[in-house]
Amino acid sequence: MNSSRPYLVRALYEWIVDNDCTPHMLVNSEYPAVQVPQGFASDGQIVLNISPSAVRHLHMDNEVVTFEGRFGGVPHSLYVPVPAILGIYARENGQGMVFDLESPLDDEDDEIEPDDDIPPPDTEPPRPSGRPSLKVVK
Repeated sequence: MNSSRPYLVRALYEWIVDNDCTPHMLVNSEYPAVQVPQGFASDGQIVLNISPSAVRHLHMDNEVVTFEGRFGGVPHSLYVPVPAILGIYARENGQGMVFDLESPLDDEDDEIEPDDDIPPPDTEPPRPSGRPSLKVVK
């Protein structure tokens, strides 16, 4: 099956805009082929305001998100492969979704080799101990 990420990104974008909120996209700026202004990235990530009033020529398909935006008053063309998208959320309330980090070497057609460390599917994984914790990503 195709990755669900591009479909979820498009749906969440539409949902955020329909609710009069500002869609922000968290991007792995070090992912291969990503074209974003590096001077604005921090710790290998960049948050992009992709609201209709902030960007021009926004295009989202199953492989890439492209648009034109201004950074420090200077226009830039941005190119974000879908696997580089780490999350999309509303600036006003944080509602949205965070995605797993994908390696550029991941290939969905590869077969999975058996691994002795992975328990058989009919057994329950061990429960984590300690308190759960969440990390706020801005």
